[in-house]
Amino acid sequence: MAKHDDLLDQGPRQAPEPETAEEKSKKLGLKTAGGGVAAGGIGLAKAGLLGKFFIYLILWNGVSSAWRIGGWIGIAVVAAVITAYFVFRSRRQETIAMPTHDDQIVLPPKGTLP
Repeated sequence: MAKHDDLLDQGPRQAPEPETAEEKSKKLGLKTAGGGVAAGGIGLAKAGLLGKFFIYLILWNGVSSAWRIGGWIGIAVVAAVITAYFVFRSRRQETIAMPTHDDQIVLPPKGTLP
């Protein structure tokens, strides 16, 4: 209790100014941690792993919700929706890849180019 008595003998003192959020973040090194997290997220996104993670997360949440709501029927509905998406997407890509008569390029005869 000696420290306690010493403080009481010193009397009242003025409290220091409270720290701002910026001072706290510098003190704790949160900017460094935030930069590391951002750099890691950018690296994962560049590698394509971040997008795959979110796709699998969304799929898992959809499947688990479908199971809770409708059991096997709910799972079948989710599988049908996913299959329909991929079928329509592949058909759309086929129509984009097939040139139509209007899209053909007509070149001028040989020797007419400057």
